[in-house]
Amino acid sequence: MSSPEARLKALGIELPPPPSPAANYVTATRSGRLVFLAGQGPMAGGQVVWRGKVGGDLTEEQGYQAARLTILNSLAILRQTLGSLDEVTRILKLLAWVRCVDGFEHPHRVVNGASDLLVEVFGERGRHARSAVTAHELPLGIAVEIELVAEAATEA
Repeated sequence: MSSPEARLKALGIELPPPPSPAANYVTATRSGRLVFLAGQGPMAGGQVVWRGKVGGDLTEEQGYQAARLTILNSLAILRQTLGSLDEVTRILKLLAWVRCVDGFEHPHRVVNGASDLLVEVFGERGRHARSAVTAHELPLGIAVEIELVAEAATEA
């Protein structure tokens, strides 16, 4: 089994620079072996890439891509916090909000954009508990926001 860092390389994925907080918070905190990431969105270079409501402005597939970009930002923060993604022993939990039109019943399929990528990168260690809920509005008009909790190999 190859390492998460090697898998990223094999998949041709280069993580973006870790995003900066958009308000008065930190992007990650640690307690023992647990790493808690603040909610992230589909941003690149400080700009919103996927803005709007899934099922209206955006298709379900575009929402999936928004969730994938969001988790790439989360992985960049996780790498910055731990020094390497190889230090992650398990992705434990995602909490995801999908900004969507009333009546949209498939936030779980949108959030698969994040979950699928985590399994691609971490294998079985990337399988996680998850909540995928709908939201009427999200900060900056982003389509998806995701929090992540991971377990590190060593104590903080």
